[in-house]
Amino acid sequence: MFGDIMGMMGKIKETQAKVEETKKRLDTVLIDEKSSDGLLEVTLTANRNIKSISLSDDLLQDKEMLEDYLVTVLNKAIEKATNVNETELAAVAKEGMPNIPGMDMFK
Repeated sequence: MFGDIMGMMGKIKETQAKVEETKKRLDTVLIDEKSSDGLLEVTLTANRNIKSISLSDDLLQDKEMLEDYLVTVLNKAIEKATNVNETELAAVAKEGMPNIPGMDMFK
């Protein structure tokens, strides 16, 4: 039994290391999103850090429209990045979880 616990602890530590590696890798995964008319484009990492914003000069003429575009496009990009992030981290966590009876949360 003691060996089983030690084995599980080792597996958990290994999984924690893999999660940290995955988080670092997700800093290099870029998500691009743009408005339907192409006037605004944003790029962010799968860890939801904004890398760039590119906008048409047309948007500079209307502050309210620019704000609306930013909210819409950034929210879409953040949603995509969150989905990638959660999927990747869940896969690593599921792969590394020890088989503990009654703890099948990732099914």
